[in-house]
Amino acid sequence: MFYWFLKYVFPGPFMHLFNRPTAEGVENIPADGPVILAGNHLSFTDWLFTPLMSPRRITYLAKAEYFTTPGLKGKLQKWFFAGSGQYPIDRSGADAAESALNTARKLLNEGRVVGLYPEGTRSPDGRLYKGKTGVARLALETGVPVIPVALVGTDEVCPPGPFRWRLRKVGVKFGKPIDFSRYEGMGGNRFVERAVTDEIMYALMRMSEREYVDVYASSLKKGVPSGSRPAADRVPETIAS
Repeated sequence: MFYWFLKYVFPGPFMHLFNRPTAEGVENIPADGPVILAGNHLSFTDWLFTPLMSPRRITYLAKAEYFTTPGLKGKLQKWFFAGSGQYPIDRSGADAAESALNTARKLLNEGRVVGLYPEGTRSPDGRLYKGKTGVARLALETGVPVIPVALVGTDEVCPPGPFRWRLRKVGVKFGKPIDFSRYEGMGGNRFVERAVTDEIMYALMRMSEREYVDVYASSLKKGVPSGSRPAADRVPETIAS
């Protein structure tokens, strides 16, 4: 119920009025059954605009801090994120990756639409960065199709830095489902997982018309050498990166 409030009462109508979002390829989203939406990540608002233009409810994995922050702010955050159907995950500890994957598997087994960001964090400059392999492992182990979702203009609506909402147009492009059944039984093979991830990122590059950088955005932000492989390469990508 609360999800429909967000979409049709607030902030949905406000977003339509101020940002005039357009959608392409909505017909590519199946009417039912599990599906993974893999999107580029430009802004905090990505997870708002994508569900706004989707005919089906999308569930994202959200960091646990949004559900455990004390005080009035924390209660409002928990109400907002829980009410919109988001699932908390603890991203600390050695088993964080497997725990997040298990949560995503559970949601897909329930027939839900699960939204992930292969880049793992927001782009620092609008370019498309190397994808982490969590989405590939999930697709290979579950056999669920992956729909690439290209966001255009959200980085101008809410750019990095202090929160502000600008009057800019936004586009959401839903690509055709990518079937990875040809790799059946090969989940866990890191070379196959990398090939699957790169195929998804190539689709996003074409759809978004963004320059691709073969470096992890998280490594760039932390000043890690570009050739290094982050320890959390397989952690499913959340809305709070």
